[in-house]
Amino acid sequence: MWKVTKYTKKFNFDKMKKINRRDFLKIFGGTVVGATALAACTDKTEQTTAAMQEPPKDKMTMRINPKTGEKVSLLGYGMMRLPVKEGGSMREHPDGTIDQELINRQVDYAIDHGVNYFDTSPAYCQGQSETATGIALHRHPRNKYFIATKLSNYAPATWPLKASQEMFANSLKQLQVDYVDYLLLHGVGMPSQDASGTPLDGMGALNARFVNNGLLDWLVEQTKSGRIRNLGFSYHGDVAVFDTLLRWHDEGKYHWDFVQIELNYLDWNYADEINPRNTDAVYLYNELAKRDIPSVIMEPLLGGRLANVPDPIVAKMKARRPEDSVASWAFRYAGTPEKVLTVLSGMTYMEHLVENIRTYAPLEPIAQEENAFLMEIAKDIYDLKTIPCNECNYCMPCPYGIDIPSLFVHYNKMIKEGLLPHDKQSPEYRKQRRAFLVGLDRSVPKLRQASHCISCGHCVPHCPQRIDIPKELRMIDVFTENLKRDGKVADVTL
Repeated sequence: MWKVTKYTKKFNFDKMKKINRRDFLKIFGGTVVGATALAACTDKTEQTTAAMQEPPKDKMTMRINPKTGEKVSLLGYGMMRLPVKEGGSMREHPDGTIDQELINRQVDYAIDHGVNYFDTSPAYCQGQSETATGIALHRHPRNKYFIATKLSNYAPATWPLKASQEMFANSLKQLQVDYVDYLLLHGVGMPSQDASGTPLDGMGALNARFVNNGLLDWLVEQTKSGRIRNLGFSYHGDVAVFDTLLRWHDEGKYHWDFVQIELNYLDWNYADEINPRNTDAVYLYNELAKRDIPSVIMEPLLGGRLANVPDPIVAKMKARRPEDSVASWAFRYAGTPEKVLTVLSGMTYMEHLVENIRTYAPLEPIAQEENAFLMEIAKDIYDLKTIPCNECNYCMPCPYGIDIPSLFVHYNKMIKEGLLPHDKQSPEYRKQRRAFLVGLDRSVPKLRQASHCISCGHCVPHCPQRIDIPKELRMIDVFTENLKRDGKVADVTL
């Protein structure tokens, strides 16, 4: 078993919604190859003998960009969880120091094994991702990789045309390139606030960030000049915005060369049931596919949730494919639809990179019976009613010091492990009650717990999953207080 720490210079492999058949074949394709695949798992304790072997260098599954005819690796390297010298990623250590030497080695390894799509943003890794990505990639011939970056002009100060133009120019400088292969309008569909604090819905935010200031027209000009080779957007939330952008595409007002969406076997049918402000992937993907717009996939593991499923679900998956990691199911699922151009994975550790390469070198597509199986698994997960938090930390810092992600993690963990107390008459109630309360105090200091939330709403616009965070915090607070009073705990509906 590998020890997950910062790696030494030498990596030693030797030691180491329901669809019918016609719709399934239309979306996912009709061929299935026979090789067993294994994907990266964010649960670092789960490894297999197969994962210790050197993956092939010449078997990466490639997809064709219909605009350029270029071959793009099905595995895309997400540069949002880069390693730091303190260990782990900058998400765990916001003040950490980027480990450029390790990043260089991992990028070298990725390129050597056929990965050629690298996705970054001015907003990633405390603003350091583009610089680190540029340093690592600049050491390779420019025709060996495609760079995707974003106009992450979330702050009202960046909405004036000149400010957004400067953001784009700085991206080129940090990435050490004259052009970007894929440029995204970042996070369209998310609500925002203007400089005066006035709330903007998804459409209002789109207009303020990209339309009213003339920025989108300017970006189109950059595509004509070759500074941007493919123009697209990453979608988060408001389906009216998604539909509007595709209507513009149909009308010829703006042309989208690709679109980045969230797709995994849970979000395929349950995204809008888990959160009404999200959109099911089956709709997003099909709307793009019928226009021949390639999909770039984010969140194939749903922030790690699909690699850390409850034990009974793990047992079901292992019974079906004993050699495969739990995460491999999600990666294979995300890569199977034929109009998917690439699947992004944020890879901090070399283990993640190696196993993801193995999954897609080559891909074993999800067969129809496996798809039905995963739809059953999705329903099992949905029925747990967990809070759909991906631990992205975009909601942080809370102005009142509440540790929002840790509270959600603890609550979800109790559900997944079957330890959430729900009935005082249960023989397990006292044990479950103690586990919840003691675990809460160990995970989150009292001054950072849900009871201190004043429902200011500062966190809400920043959540890509569109979670009503104040509502969920109130639910956890009421639930916790009921436990402390040792009363019967019922479902909390607010």
